[in-house]
Amino acid sequence: MADYYELLGVPRNATADQLKKAYRQRARELHPDAKPGDAAAEERFKKVAQAYEVLSDPEQRARYDRFGEQGVSGAGGHNMGDMFGGGGGIGDIFEAFFGGGGGGSPFGGGGRGPSGPPRGQDLEVVADLSFEQAVFGATVPVTLRTALRCDDCHGSGAGEGTKPVTCSECNGRGQVQRVRQSMLGQMVTSSACTKCSGMGQVIVTPCVACTGEGRVITEKTYQVDVPAGVDTGSTLRLTGRGAVGPRGGGTGDLYVHLRVAAHERYRREGDDLVTELQVSIAQASLGARFTLPTLDGDEEIVVPAGTQPGREFVLRQRGVPRLQGRGRGDLKVRTQVRVPTKLSEFEAELLKKYAESRGEEVQTEQGLFSRIKSAFQ
Repeated sequence: MADYYELLGVPRNATADQLKKAYRQRARELHPDAKPGDAAAEERFKKVAQAYEVLSDPEQRARYDRFGEQGVSGAGGHNMGDMFGGGGGIGDIFEAFFGGGGGGSPFGGGGRGPSGPPRGQDLEVVADLSFEQAVFGATVPVTLRTALRCDDCHGSGAGEGTKPVTCSECNGRGQVQRVRQSMLGQMVTSSACTKCSGMGQVIVTPCVACTGEGRVITEKTYQVDVPAGVDTGSTLRLTGRGAVGPRGGGTGDLYVHLRVAAHERYRREGDDLVTELQVSIAQASLGARFTLPTLDGDEEIVVPAGTQPGREFVLRQRGVPRLQGRGRGDLKVRTQVRVPTKLSEFEAELLKKYAESRGEEVQTEQGLFSRIKSAFQ
């Protein structure tokens, strides 16, 4: 027989996790359901399972490493019937590796998960916020169409004076098992009961209002508490505000995606607010005071003489509240110096004299119309 480590494709110092991962991969490749009618693959699958059974047990692995197959001759092959044909069957092995519940075996034999009505769907909705609502927080309404519990039957789906009855096909389990014989022993597979659709109960007389669904589709408005500091792209999860599942099934969640309107004066840079302050050349040169309307009220900004374009004034703790921490960001006020595009003759003359006093060269050439006008004077 081939070396157990070679069968699994792992080194001799492989960890328990490596052994399990290798076995899962080999089992998927060689399982009879994946290769129906391939006797060679079925035999190899049997050997791979035997190799994993030995190497996954620390004591047996130690004996195998020391004495080879002879050291574990009483531990491997004779248990194969119990492993695949005894109490649990092949489905139990794959539930252990790949998870039970609705998924079951990766080769089509569903697991033995709990029966009953499924959970309702998760829903999504977009909530529009003003800039101020996003900064300071607010409670906003969101309206959507969703599935709610039927009041007439209280979610059971059964008509007035009746109630659901246990499914006679699956005895309330919601699943049926089928057993078939193979070279490996008994193969047990599970699937949803077709009579009750996996619910475990049958509605004999459906509710008129919901036609047996136990829920009705209607419009619902929720009041959503929006925390301070959110921004476009933030998503709030409202647990249990999604659609109700059929016939008493659990409720899904509601995901509220936020969209924030732009502000006419301010924009965000992370938790900071940024705005531009327009100042004239004279104000930047000589200094000035400005009243700036902020989200918290009016603030006075003192622009000192000689302020350069782009200078930034910072008002601490006047920005956006931090979602993941304490305090707020800052308000940054950046100066923009306005250069006049049109000057009166008086203003132009003043600037020329100013430039001359500082020894600066300026454009003094007249325009075409002015030159033509001067030629006729």
